[in-house]
Amino acid sequence: MTVSNRTSTHPAAFLLMGIPGLEHLHIWISIPFCSAYSLALLGNCTLLFIIRSDTALHEPMYIFLAMLATIDLVLSNSTLPKMLAIFWFRDREISFYGCLVQMFFLHSFSIMESAVLLAMAFDRYVAICRPLHYTTVLTGTLITRIGMAAVARAVALMTPLPFLLRRFHYCRGPAIAHCYCEHMAVVRLACGDTRFNNIYGIAVAMFIVVLDLLFVILSYIFILRAVLQLASQEARYKAFGTCVSHIGAILAFYTPVVISSVMHRVARWAAPHVHILLANFYLLFPPMVNPIIYGVKTKQIRERIIGLFLRKDL
Repeated sequence: MTVSNRTSTHPAAFLLMGIPGLEHLHIWISIPFCSAYSLALLGNCTLLFIIRSDTALHEPMYIFLAMLATIDLVLSNSTLPKMLAIFWFRDREISFYGCLVQMFFLHSFSIMESAVLLAMAFDRYVAICRPLHYTTVLTGTLITRIGMAAVARAVALMTPLPFLLRRFHYCRGPAIAHCYCEHMAVVRLACGDTRFNNIYGIAVAMFIVVLDLLFVILSYIFILRAVLQLASQEARYKAFGTCVSHIGAILAFYTPVVISSVMHRVARWAAPHVHILLANFYLLFPPMVNPIIYGVKTKQIRERIIGLFLRKDL
């Protein structure tokens, strides 16, 4: 199948090159990628099954956790199957519109994940700082509105990207030096003035990371102040212990983002595959570790998981 189209300014398809410079290691690299994908599928599906089947877990904290698990499943399934096809079968071709759809899902659901982590910080703030008002503040209606706002914000910010990319003429060939259709990797193939795309991409990333992370930090400043005012050390430990899983999820999501951003600016001399591996780490790590973090640290989830496997053994 040809990867060019003479009747259009864009190619009929792109070629995803995987990890340039490490092509000879693609089979070996696929092993941790496949393992991470399998763990993400198993862990997040298990979380969703447990939360859905146990009415005692139909509380705001676990509803937000179910949202997070759903987002992680979409992120994993939108990119990992194609990556593994590249590594195993050298199936590098992806249609132009398929690339735009993958890019839209990847970036929009990453924005949704950031919003859900912020909502979970708000949940912990109300639970610890306003415990008597928890059930009256975090009602089903408010949770639905938060979910809809997270989706609306992501869709509104990412919808312009496919239309912006459609208007370019791609004269630098169809080969994308990446494992998936990342916005800037596609923009690099375009001719003409791409400054608006560059500025828009950076502005959205900074807006999401800085704004969401700022409100998360503010929430935990109030939480820490409330915890330190508790009378006993045991009460302080118990209150802050309910936040450990969420802090772990925040670190799993934002740490790779910060590292990748710093590397792009400080270590520009680094080989391209270093940046691509960091980008893949950001994509693989949160969906894989979030179920582990909540499964180990959250007592209610841990007990249900143990009970689920014990019933299977019987």
